[in-house]
Amino acid sequence: MVTKTAGRPCARDRLLDAASELFYEEGVHTVGIDRVIERAGVAKATLYSTFGSKDELVRAYLQRRHAATRDRMTRELQRFETPRERLLGVFEVQAERFGAPDYRGCAFVSASAEAPPGSTIEAASDEFRAWLRDLLTELARDAGAADPQGLARQLALVYDGAAVGARMDRDPEVAQVSRAIAGTLIDAAITS
Repeated sequence: MVTKTAGRPCARDRLLDAASELFYEEGVHTVGIDRVIERAGVAKATLYSTFGSKDELVRAYLQRRHAATRDRMTRELQRFETPRERLLGVFEVQAERFGAPDYRGCAFVSASAEAPPGSTIEAASDEFRAWLRDLLTELARDAGAADPQGLARQLALVYDGAAVGARMDRDPEVAQVSRAIAGTLIDAAITS
């Protein structure tokens, strides 16, 4: 729920909006809090009273991205009829982002690339990864895979590779390749 004062989002939402834009565009490690504060139009004290630290702001940013990805995936997977189609649909839903002009790859990969072990960034990224693996395992089980967890691990690697390839090569067509690989893995896991 967005709290507003006189038609303007509350300071917390403005900070998260600014952090989301800047962190995703430029990276959590390169963007200083002063830039987030300036873009949000709040005082430095407001950031610290709301989040306590930059690390907690980064955690909130990643949690927001996680929730948005989870909600979009849940909503979009409803359009697929069979369990196999839903499992393959994960790659179609992912691919819809690849062609967006603002696509910068996976926010969790980017944020965790330089995160120290045990950091809040690592914890938020781990939560996202666990959700993705759980989703893929559940969908693989529903599709009739003999080893749902094994198939989910394979598909998670394809998912990651597609996101990195789409970003690094600036090629949204990588989605067709990742979908084909996923289809081959799914068919092998279901028929064996």
